[in-house]
Order: sequence, then C-alpha cells, then structure tokens
Amino acid sequence: MNLYFTGHGEKYAVEQTLLTLFPQERPVYPETPPGGDNELELTFSRGTTWCTARAVLRREGRTYTRQCRVRTAALDPKDPVVATRLTRRTLQRAFYLAAVDCLGAEPPWGMLSGVRPVKLPTRAMEAGATPRQAERMLRDRYHVSPLRRQLAMDCAQASLAVKGALKPEEISLYVGIPFCPTRCAYCSFISASGSANRLIPDYLAALRSEIDAAGAAARRAGKTVRAVYIGGGTPTTLEAGQLAALLEGVKDAFALAPGTEFTVEAGRPDTITRDKLLAIRAGGGNRISVNPQTMSDAVLAAIGRSHRAQDIRRAYALAREVGGLAVNMDLIAGLPGDTLAGFQATVEEVIALAPENITVHTLALKRGARLRQEDTPLPDGQTVAAMLDFAWGALRRAGYAPYYLYRQKFMSGSFENVGWTRPGFVNQYNICMMEELHTVLSLGAGGVSKFVGAGTVRRAANPKYPQEYLHTIDAIRTEKAAWTGEAPRSV
Repeated sequence: MNLYFTGHGEKYAVEQTLLTLFPQERPVYPETPPGGDNELELTFSRGTTWCTARAVLRREGRTYTRQCRVRTAALDPKDPVVATRLTRRTLQRAFYLAAVDCLGAEPPWGMLSGVRPVKLPTRAMEAGATPRQAERMLRDRYHVSPLRRQLAMDCAQASLAVKGALKPEEISLYVGIPFCPTRCAYCSFISASGSANRLIPDYLAALRSEIDAAGAAARRAGKTVRAVYIGGGTPTTLEAGQLAALLEGVKDAFALAPGTEFTVEAGRPDTITRDKLLAIRAGGGNRISVNPQTMSDAVLAAIGRSHRAQDIRRAYALAREVGGLAVNMDLIAGLPGDTLAGFQATVEEVIALAPENITVHTLALKRGARLRQEDTPLPDGQTVAAMLDFAWGALRRAGYAPYYLYRQKFMSGSFENVGWTRPGFVNQYNICMMEELHTVLSLGAGGVSKFVGAGTVRRAANPKYPQEYLHTIDAIRTEKAAWTGEAPRSV
C-alpha cells in the first residue's frame, strides 16, 4: 500500500497498524503524488485547541475518510513520551476507523498491534483501575472484541498474581539448545538439524562455560533463580547423559530458589525416551512439553514432522509412567491440510489426556518458514477463527483457564497464542518472560536477555547461530562474568 504522511513521521506505528489490518500489504513510500488506488494519506495538523489526524484511504476504487482529535494541551512538550504516545494513538485511530469502513468488520484485537496486549489492563489495574474499568478501556479506546477482552483480563489477573509473589532478588533463566532432529515447515526459529548436530559436543562445552560464568556473577549479585527454562530447538535432541550434565551444570552454577520451576522442552515425541525423562527428573526438572501440534497423521506429514500421532500418545504415556513431571502440549490452529473437524478432534483428544497445560497457537509464517516460501495453501481466517472458538469453549468446559498470551506478526487472522492451565499449574516463566516482570538471563545461541529495572527493559542478544556462538564464546563468557545484577550500560 502506498503511504503518504504530512505533519508527522510515525512510520513504525502506522506500518504495524497496516500489517494488522491488511496483512497481505507492505508499506511503500512513493515519490509520485497521491491520487491513485490502494493508498493512504495520513495527515496530522496542529491547532490552538485541537490537533487533528485525518486518514484518507483509497482502495478498490472507493475512498474512505476518517479523522480523530486530541487536545493540543495534552501534547505537552515538557513530556515528550506522553505527547508522542497520544500523537501515535490518534493517527492510528484515524487509520483504523477508515480501514474498518473499508473492510466492513473489525479485527478481533481492534486497534492493538503489539505482541503483549495483556500489558495494557495489567498496568491500568496496577495504577488503581478496577478490572471493569480496565476492560472498558480495551473496549472503548482500542475496540477489542468481547472474547479477546475476556482473554486479556484473565491473563492480566494471572500476571498480577505471579508478580505479587516474586521477590526482588529473583530472576529467571533461559538456556537455549538450538538443535532439532528435522526442521518443521512452519518454523522460523534459529536451529540446526541433521548433520549440523555434530556441533553438539563443542556447543555444550561452550555453553557450560557461559553457565558457569553467569552463575558466578548472579551469585555475587545476590540473585536467585525463580524459574529455569531449557528451550530450543528441541533440548531432548541431546542424549540422556548430555541432558543430565546440562541440568547438573545449571544447578551447580546458580542459586535456585526453593521450589524452583524447572522446565525442559521435550517437544518432539520422536526425541523422548525413558532415559531422557529420568535424567530430566533427576536433574531437577519438573515440567516438560510433549507437543503434538496436531493429532492428524496427514497434517503431521504436511508440516515435515517425522513422527505420527501414535508416537505422541506413546511419549505422553511414558512421561506419565516416569512421573513427577507436569506436561504442556502445544497445538496449532491453521496448519496446512487441517480442517475444522480435524482440529476439533485434536483438541478433544488432547483434553482427554489431561495435561497440566495446553497452549493453543495460531499459525504464524515468518520469512524463514518453508511454508511461506512455498506459498502453501492454508485454512482461511474464518476457519481459523472457528478452530480457536471451539478450543476456547472446550478448554473452559474442561476446567482450564487462560494464563498468558502473546501475538506475532504474519499470524493467521490476526489472532493470538494462548497458554491454558489446570488449577495450580501456571508456568511462571512464560508469564515473567512475556509480561517482562523481572530480569530473564538468557544463555546459549539465540538467547536474548531482558534486564528489567527502574521502569525499563533492556535487551542483550547472544549470536543466533551455533557456529557464530562457538566463535565468540570467549567474549560472551567475559560479558556474563562481568554482570552485576543490573542492566549492562552498553545494552
């Protein structure tokens, strides 16, 4: 879509709104003047009393015009953060209303384009708003639909409960294992597969040195670990002995809080064995994942998974037989070849297994995903909406409640990913990471540390690829060893 701006330069905010409302479009800034088709003119003018945002959207031969105002006095130059926020919101709202006139319907999350919609009601309630007032804000200011408002409010309450239980000295820890047996067709994560797994021994040696350096620094800073998350990739690509050594290394290096939540992504059932599960449990792990994505063999084949539904059933039964491990199971709505009836059957079967957590994802195809590169046919937005509606109803009837959610770019139907839990099994790490409740120290290739403090969140990323990580491990280890418990100044 051609974009023309006058009186402002809010490219990022407008582009995010464009991506939400018209996901197939990409922003173009032509040198030619406006007056054609498939274009947006967005102006911002300042008056004595009012500042006005005016959107003129031309699409498929028709023109849609909307404008919104904000009081000039509210844009106080002494508070540029608030002034910028109000300017952006006014511009986005004018564009949004014109787009809704064009589309004839509002998206489920209304004007919201960010990945963390739960932050809005959480912050409102922390500032003194009642739950009803926070929900009304989502309705009136951001046009969020009733079902999504309910989701956001449920997750906000869960976030506040976890935040209230955290201690000032506590942090979370992420350890990345960027290896998988094969690469799924929808995956855009940084991970190595197949012959690249020969890097694993060298990678684990380098990772252990980073763990030791970071653990020593955390102890000096008086930090204890509330939640550990071993992610990937697929950590259970490692052999049982390698898993045992990794978990022991974490326990030796860091001061773990009493009752530490300790998650290991098992994920792929074709990597789960009794010996590995026993190693996880003996190493302090108390949560794992056994991720079907779907219980349809045909859909599993379409997304490049080498296992079948029976392997999922076997792996889940083995986890229950070993015992002592809460289980999460991931599902994805919108996979190629899936149907509403097929997805409903998957949801029903997984609920019948009664895992402690079920996470319902909406398919999101980023640039690195094979399905996007191949332009594979997928269920349409209406079908995905019906899939999610069915899952929500079935999960609530079965006693599950939503506890965290996030959104992604390129997500089918502009929906969301939602974690559901049985009572007493909230995954604290997921909330702490997504809602940025405290510092998350991330180790390994692709790890992104989030340093939370003094009202800010600063990020520091390790190299993405295993080879790059190995080549720079000395600098990474030195950086971790110098951590004082605060956000590094260079971040």
